[in-house]
Amino acid sequence: MAGRLAVGTLLVGVLSLLLKYLAYRVTGSVAVYSDALESLVNLAAAGGMALAVWYAARPPDESHPFGHTKAEYLSAVVEGVLVVLAAAAILRSAWLRFAEPAAPSSPEAGLSVLLLAALLNGGWGLVLIRRGRALASAALEADGLHLLADTATTLGVMLGVFLAWRTGLYWIDPLFALLVAGHVLGLGVGIVRRSVGGLLDEALGPAERARVEAAVREAMGGALEVHDLRTRRAGARAFVELHLVVPGAMRVEEAHAIATRIEEAVQRALPGAWVTVHVEPEGEAQHRGIRPARDHPPGRAR
Repeated sequence: MAGRLAVGTLLVGVLSLLLKYLAYRVTGSVAVYSDALESLVNLAAAGGMALAVWYAARPPDESHPFGHTKAEYLSAVVEGVLVVLAAAAILRSAWLRFAEPAAPSSPEAGLSVLLLAALLNGGWGLVLIRRGRALASAALEADGLHLLADTATTLGVMLGVFLAWRTGLYWIDPLFALLVAGHVLGLGVGIVRRSVGGLLDEALGPAERARVEAAVREAMGGALEVHDLRTRRAGARAFVELHLVVPGAMRVEEAHAIATRIEEAVQRALPGAWVTVHVEPEGEAQHRGIRPARDHPPGRAR
C-alpha cells in the first residue's frame, strides 16, 4: 500500500510540475515561477520518500535487528529541509521582482492551469495524510503535508496574479509570493521538528501511552507491580519496555505466563508493537508505577 502511494505521489509531482511550468510560460509571473520551483522540490522529495518507504518495509536482519523503519524519519527530515529551501527560493524571487514590477500576460489561461494543479495536489495530499496516519508512516504523512503546503502556495499565487491583473498594482504579485513563502517556511520547520523527534526516540503520545498502561494493568494479575515503562516509535512500529515485579516464590513458568499475557495485551492495544518484559523478584519492587487492576493471590497467575 505505502509503495503504491509513493509511486502515485511521483506521478502527481510530475504532472503538477508540468502544469505550473506551463502557467509560468503563459503568465510570466514571478510568483508562478516560484511555485514551479517548489514543485521541483516536491518531485525530488517524493522520490526520496518512495525510496525510504521501500527501505523501511524491509524485515529485520542481523545488522538491523530492530528493523529499518527509521529510514522514513530520515526521508521526512530531508523533505522538511527541502520545503525550507523552497520557501527561501520564493522569498528571493519575490524580493527581486519588487524592484521591477511587471504585468502578468494571459492571466485567464494561467489561472485556469494553476487551479487544475492546486486541485490535483490538494486532493492527493489529503489522501497521503489519511493513509499515512492509518499506516503510522511518517514519510507518507510528511509528503501529504508538503503537498497541502504546495496547494496553499498555488492558491496564494493565484490570488496575487488575479489582483495584480485586475488592479494594475503589479507589486501585489511578489507580495503574495512573500506571504505564502512564510507559510511554507513554517510548515517545513514543523516537518523537520517532528521527524527529528522520531530519530531521537520520542516517547509515544499521551493517548497511546494510556492504552499501553490500561492493557498492562488489566493483564498483570498475579504480579506485584510494573515500573520503568518506556516507549518509543520508529516509523510504523512502536516499542514498549517494562519491568515486571513478581512474588519471589513464583515459579518461572508462572512469571513467563504473566509476561506473555502482558505482551499480547499491549500488542492488541498497539498492533505491531515490539514488547520487552524484564521480570524481577519482589525485592526489586519500587512501590511505584502500575499496579494490577484486580487483586490476585501472590504466586498465582490468572
